[in-house]
Amino acid sequence: MASMASPPPVPSPPPPPAPPPPPPPNKPASPQWDPGLDTIPDDVALGVASFLGAADLCSLGSCSRSLRRLCEFDSLWASLCIKRWPSLDAPSRPSPGGEADSSPSSSAARAPTFPFPPPAQEWKNFYVRCHQEMAGRVSNVIKSVEHYSQNESLEVGHYLKAVADLHSFALGFIDTKLFLLTVKRHVFLNLVGLHYVIFFLRVPGIDVMEALQSSQISERQVCVNWFRLGRWFYGFRLPDESRSRRVSLWELATSEEELRNILNRGAIHEVLRVQITSVISTPSIFQIM
Repeated sequence: MASMASPPPVPSPPPPPAPPPPPPPNKPASPQWDPGLDTIPDDVALGVASFLGAADLCSLGSCSRSLRRLCEFDSLWASLCIKRWPSLDAPSRPSPGGEADSSPSSSAARAPTFPFPPPAQEWKNFYVRCHQEMAGRVSNVIKSVEHYSQNESLEVGHYLKAVADLHSFALGFIDTKLFLLTVKRHVFLNLVGLHYVIFFLRVPGIDVMEALQSSQISERQVCVNWFRLGRWFYGFRLPDESRSRRVSLWELATSEEELRNILNRGAIHEVLRVQITSVISTPSIFQIM
């Protein structure tokens, strides 16, 4: 009997694939030069910072720690203080009484000194403190004018006192632009600020015009009415004289010298009354008596 053939051997399974090699460890990125603000030399950065205003200087100081240190240098903030309040750096001098030296606004014999003594250091803190103090004082002047004009009229004594108060605490031109020569203020308060910078600060005309244009108040108008006592002529008293003129703040600052002097003198001598009317859709009358 023939023997049966044996089955073929079963092939063994292939070996499992070798595991992939582990990934190489992360290598640090090659250093690259990043030209940032911190790479600027201090003397160059200080020179650039000296051209900035207070707000821009604070913004620059928030960019990095080193710039924060640089932007707090006393030399920078002392310069900003003197620029904003020139009386800090100026000795007591004759007060600029304006175009009419006999007016009530020229009663102060000398210009006031700055109400706060300059510090030996910490000029940035001094700047902030003076800003807050000036804002509070101007706010009191504004409230006073609003209080005395509740009936749409204002006596000339209160009007000129508001201007004199600005002068008494050595308000600067920058302060006047910031607090009074703004579009959010009533045209009458714009007029108070304009009066102050012309008659007391004696700001150059080109700077006054730039301030009016940049604050968008140059085209605001007022109507000035004034009444004069009739003169005597050969034993006869002439009728009282009444005049009225509508002008913009721009015209008042540039060409209307007669009106400026009338407002500066107020109701004295032959002038019985001065009345100012704001020219808007719903007119508000401010009467100066």
